[in-house]
Amino acid sequence: MTERRLRPLRPEELDPDQRAVYDALADPPGRVGRYPDGGLQGPFDAMLRAPRSGAALQAVGAALRYGSVLPERVRELATLQVAAHHRSDFEWYAHAPLAAAAGLPAALLEAVRTGGPVEPDDPAERAAASVVSQLLERGDVDDDAWAGAVGTLGEACAVELTTLVGYYSLLAMQMRVLRVPLPDGAATVAFPA
Repeated sequence: MTERRLRPLRPEELDPDQRAVYDALADPPGRVGRYPDGGLQGPFDAMLRAPRSGAALQAVGAALRYGSVLPERVRELATLQVAAHHRSDFEWYAHAPLAAAAGLPAALLEAVRTGGPVEPDDPAERAAASVVSQLLERGDVDDDAWAGAVGTLGEACAVELTTLVGYYSLLAMQMRVLRVPLPDGAATVAFPA
C-alpha cells in the first residue's frame, strides 16, 4: 500500500461539527481505536473530514454494530465476507476477533478469507452467507436466496443484511482510496489474488 493520503486529525484540530462526530465515535470508550495523539484509526478519521455525511455514516455503523436485528454470528460472518471480497485488511483485522468470539468456527473463517465455499452448518447463517455472496458477486440476489434469508431470518434481518453489505463495502472502498493502514503491530491479512 502506498502512503496514506490523509494524516489523522488530532482532537485539538477539530471544528465543532467534526468534534461532535469524534465524540459520537468515541462513545462507548474503546469502541474506536485511537493513535497516541488521539487521532482515530481505520475508517473513522475520514468521517471527520466531511462531518455531515460522517455523522450519518457513523450512525448507520452504530445501528449495525450495536442495535442490529441480525444475530451476532450472522452479522460478523457477513462483515468478513465483505472484508474478504474487497480485500480490506482493516475490516478483517477489526472483525475476525469478533467473529471468533461469537463462536464462528476457524475453518469457516478461513474459507471466507481464502475464497473457499462458505457453508455454515446453521441454516440462518447459510442463508445469509448465500445472500451476501450473491450481492457481492452480482450486485443482486436471486429469488431463492432471498426467500431463504427471509424464511430463516425474517424480513427485517434480510433487509438489514443488504444494508450491512453496503455499509462495509463503502468503508472498504474509502479505506482503499485513502490508503488507510492497519494499526502499528497488526498482522497483515493474506487474501488470495
